[in-house]
Amino acid sequence: MSPHHDHPAGAAPAGRRPQRPGHPERPGHPERPGHPLAPAHAEAAGRPETAGHPEQPAPSRGGADREATAATAPGSGRAPRAPSARRALAGLSLSMLLASLGTSIANVALPTLAEVFGASFQAVQWVVLAYLLAITTVIVGVGRLGDVIGRRRLLQAGIALFTAASVLCGSAPTLWLLTAGRAAQGLGAAVMMALTMAFVGDTVPEERTGSAMGLLGTMSAVGTALGPSLGGALIAGAGWRAVFLIGVPLGVVTLFLTHRHLPADRPGNATGRARFDRVGTVLLGLTLAAYALAMTTGRGGFGVRGAVLLSAAACGAVLFVRAEARADSPLVPPAVFRDRTLSAGLAMSALVSTVMMATLVVGPFYLTRSLGLGQALVGLVLSAGPAVAALTGVPAGRIADRFGAPRTTVLGLLAMAAGAATLSLTSTASGTAGYLAPIVVITIGYAAFQTANNTAVMADADPGRRGVTSGMLGLSRNLGLVTGASVMGAVFAFASATTTADITTARPEAVATGMRVTFAVAAALLCAALALAASRTRKRPRTRKQTAAERSGG
Repeated sequence: MSPHHDHPAGAAPAGRRPQRPGHPERPGHPERPGHPLAPAHAEAAGRPETAGHPEQPAPSRGGADREATAATAPGSGRAPRAPSARRALAGLSLSMLLASLGTSIANVALPTLAEVFGASFQAVQWVVLAYLLAITTVIVGVGRLGDVIGRRRLLQAGIALFTAASVLCGSAPTLWLLTAGRAAQGLGAAVMMALTMAFVGDTVPEERTGSAMGLLGTMSAVGTALGPSLGGALIAGAGWRAVFLIGVPLGVVTLFLTHRHLPADRPGNATGRARFDRVGTVLLGLTLAAYALAMTTGRGGFGVRGAVLLSAAACGAVLFVRAEARADSPLVPPAVFRDRTLSAGLAMSALVSTVMMATLVVGPFYLTRSLGLGQALVGLVLSAGPAVAALTGVPAGRIADRFGAPRTTVLGLLAMAAGAATLSLTSTASGTAGYLAPIVVITIGYAAFQTANNTAVMADADPGRRGVTSGMLGLSRNLGLVTGASVMGAVFAFASATTTADITTARPEAVATGMRVTFAVAAALLCAALALAASRTRKRPRTRKQTAAERSGG
């Protein structure tokens, strides 16, 4: 807010300059927005400063503070510029777009990369795997690091790393250097994914949190949907290097917006009172890497390598839990999982992501083998899901704001379960429409669930641990995706009676049976998620003021 809110026109002492951000609070204004400590007070009190101003941005800090000060200089006669919060949200949206675009845009380039570098498919596949593994292994750690040293500076460092790595990827002369660049891109993307949602509470009023989460979900869906088509167009027009170099201008714009408009880090973020748990971070990273490798390279099988990796992941999980129980400032405090909102939210996110990956695994085979569609039509049908998610993200956020996150979560899960159950009964006689209609219902339900679940978890998060909470949400989603690709793929292959043969040669009737069984399993997983949602809603909701008082021992 600007100094005009502290002293109405005509009430400010003559010749007195507008108060600068970080200046000691004026008497009688202990909750004055703009002070570096104001966000904690505002959240504990339910943000009274913005309650009556739905269009007014959250207490401005950093670049937004400088705008407000310039806009309300003595004699200017101008009102404070409200778009600062919108510009901050634009920077966060671009961060989410970049991270999701990096996930999907490289897949279409794999055949070209194999030809250019004279490598096998297994070798070029690491261009995609390196990115996903980097995100999965560090996303929780970087979220906590942002809580400790400051989210704004770490987010900007992540964007800069992603941009620099895009240059490296686009100019890489060898495949191993390209893979290394992709791993660096994944580290930057992990920072962006972990901290983007953590900033929502500092940039928009509480009553608009759902809409903001819906916008971020929309940008994630847009990036996922845009990646294959944009990558194909860039390869055809400018070559494979353009697939990675496109991240450079987007990264520069994102870095400018976040530097200019995001709230400055509070001094309390970097006091050092909360130490960074290095041991826990390393143990968790190694555990997640072992699990992700078992899921992505084993293709659902349980060979010797997969068994060793899964055993290593299990041992790592045990060591991590023991280390966290003894740590002075643990990465993930064991008490966190006694929080029903958080633990149920993370479990539901993993289950739902597993189901969504099933649609990507099963869809291409069913459409080509059972329905006999050409590649062009298959691509068009598969793009319908991300397109629907992009269109429904923001409306889903508004519904969550209006009716509450718990109700919207249940509604989304019900829609997904209905769509999955319908697919488990669908016959090939219903054609493309019989497959596409339930997929649209599942996608609409997913958009509603994702927005509402993220809103509920982040609203209940301790302000000092929003980064790690957001990282845990991202991790649960990624684990669901890698698990879904492996486990649901194995279910599909087994139900299609092709456990030893290539599924691409399976009979159309067998593939249709495999699709129905896979979505029957998906419907069962969604019923489990509904049970978790019901257990969470039975708990009486708490206000942020009550949550803060409980966690501070008040």
